Amino acid sequence: MTGFDIILVRLLLAAAGSLAAGGAVWGVALLCRRYLPALAQQRSLWLLGQIAVAVVFAAMLLPTTQRLRVVPVIEMNEEAPSPMPAASASPQANTTVTPAADLTPAAPAFSWHTWLRDAARAWLLLYLLGLGHAVWRWRRAQRWLEALAASGSPLDAAAHVPLPDVIEVAAPISPMLQGLRKPRLLLPRHLRTFDPLQQQLIVEHELTHWRRHDLCWSVAAFALQSLFWFNPFMRLLRARLGWAQEFGCDRDVLRGRPPAERKAYAAALVAQFKLQLRPADMALAFGASDAGAHAPTLAARISLIRTPTTERRRWPRWLALASLTAVAVISVALQPALGWRSAEVQDASAGAALALDCTVMVDAANGASLVREGTCGERVTPASTFKIAISLMGFDSGVLRDEHAPYLPYQESYASSNPSWRHGTDPAGWLRESIVWYSQQVTSQLGAGSVRNYVQSFEYGNRDIASVAGVDDAVAFSELSPTLRISALEQAAFLRKVVNRSLPLSAHAYEMTARLLKLDQPVNGWEVYGKTGTAAVRLPDGSEDQAQDIGWFVGWAVKDGRTVVFARLLQHPVEADLYAGRQTRDAFLRELAQRVL
Repeated sequence: MTGFDIILVRLLLAAAGSLAAGGAVWGVALLCRRYLPALAQQRSLWLLGQIAVAVVFAAMLLPTTQRLRVVPVIEMNEEAPSPMPAASASPQANTTVTPAADLTPAAPAFSWHTWLRDAARAWLLLYLLGLGHAVWRWRRAQRWLEALAASGSPLDAAAHVPLPDVIEVAAPISPMLQGLRKPRLLLPRHLRTFDPLQQQLIVEHELTHWRRHDLCWSVAAFALQSLFWFNPFMRLLRARLGWAQEFGCDRDVLRGRPPAERKAYAAALVAQFKLQLRPADMALAFGASDAGAHAPTLAARISLIRTPTTERRRWPRWLALASLTAVAVISVALQPALGWRSAEVQDASAGAALALDCTVMVDAANGASLVREGTCGERVTPASTFKIAISLMGFDSGVLRDEHAPYLPYQESYASSNPSWRHGTDPAGWLRESIVWYSQQVTSQLGAGSVRNYVQSFEYGNRDIASVAGVDDAVAFSELSPTLRISALEQAAFLRKVVNRSLPLSAHAYEMTARLLKLDQPVNGWEVYGKTGTAAVRLPDGSEDQAQDIGWFVGWAVKDGRTVVFARLLQHPVEADLYAGRQTRDAFLRELAQRVL
């Protein structure tokens, strides 16, 4: 799947999210109509509803909002092509190889990413067709209005009307205000048969639209409906906006008028409704609204006309803004993020099991591979090297503040397996001593959803960090995660993003993490920043090899303005009081002292 296809899939997911958001917004609006009629009569509720749906759509396309998602990521895995079927290894196995039993080509398996790619391409075609149809309808309506205006004649007697163009037409239309840049008032000839008071009130209604800038609101709502033509809730919200605009003009025109004039106004509305044609898009008509020129709508409007006008208050608008903002935020949080992982490496071997031994070094500036030796594509646990990611999360979110804050005292409930870790510590001591219980307190404060979204936005390894049955979340979302796996190549790719500050993080997060990772002494002129990690080797059955550990040392080195990221993975026999991570670090530093890069 190409990068363009991935963008299309994200657009498809965002479109589905906007449908869900539209349903939520419409549900809130219906509750307002039922329990807060004063709020439902405000045009701002309906336009803000459309904007909320559009914001959810746009937010789902932004990588930074993935941190807000609290549902599992939809992971898309692109499998590397293989000349023959190969057995799949356990996700926790470090090195397993199963000989192919049958070389007969198998029937093509169903591929989710192929299906999504085709669906996304079809959706793009359908969307463009729908958008083209919406534009065509708008152009047709504009041509009809232009022809209608051209067929009429200017009214010289309308000097009291503060508009440059007032045109009388023979067609049985509703009096309407049309034109955003150059508004003009179109009046039907049959309006002369109305009572002078009714004529005055009808013209005042259209002029009120002009004073309230209702045309601008209508254009914005029409544009949003056209862009989101596939979302029926956008059409419903725009229709209710039209109704609120008409009611708002009715209210303003009739404010303070006696019952006789209100009755004449209602009679004019009924008479006009019987004579008119349906108005075109983007025109504000006295006799109808975008809610539909039908009897129930007309009856509701007349009922409101007869009701004495109440004074408008500000609190309904603020309530509308607050409720729709909450709906938009919740909608984004409940939408899944799309994760994509392409096949970057081949199988490490095709015969016997190999011990893990890999060195990767990459130029941070241009991504050029400087060293790639050994089995660098094998995914294993990141062990304590995941503390680099936790540090970035903690300082970015504010859970961690600086080298010495927050200081956390040790509690017996942390049940640390290492006696040397059973003491209070701060961020500096946490990374220096690689204290696991402190990591778990940081991720617990971040929350499972936040950690998951950070891992997704980092594109960290297999990005599979999740709750596991029988495992406390404090463990499952730390460096002890039983599901999170990463290769040396992926470590280097992640660290290059850290060095280049291309992740969606604060500058403080980068600066503090680098400060805490810096080694005390340079090596061959290189300033080294790094983190070790130690873990047991996992056997094919998922059990731990009591005789072998894996050791990580990952980070970056700076010399003469040049930065190189590195990942060293090495398998060691288990030795008392000598961690594999430290052995790997010492081995790499010796190599670095001898390498000419």
